[in-house]
Amino acid sequence: MPGWTQILIVLVLIVLLFGRGKISDMMGDVAKGIRSFKKGLADEDEVQSAQPEPKTIDATASHEENAEKNKASHG
Repeated sequence: MPGWTQILIVLVLIVLLFGRGKISDMMGDVAKGIRSFKKGLADEDEVQSAQPEPKTIDATASHEENAEKNKASHG
C-alpha cells in the first residue's frame, strides 16, 4: 500500500503535468456528467409515473358472467 509521501509525489506530478486549470476543468466536466446522469434518472422516473398503471383483469369474474349469460340465453 502506498504511503502518504508516495501519494503526495503522484499528486504533485499530476498537477505539474496537467496544471491546475485542466484539473479544475476536468472536475467541472465530471460534475456536469453527474448532474446530467441524475437529471436523466429523474426524467425517467417522471415518464414512468406519467404512464397509467396496467389494469388487471379478473378472469374468474368474467368467466362467471359469461356462464350466467349462457344459462340465460339457453334456458
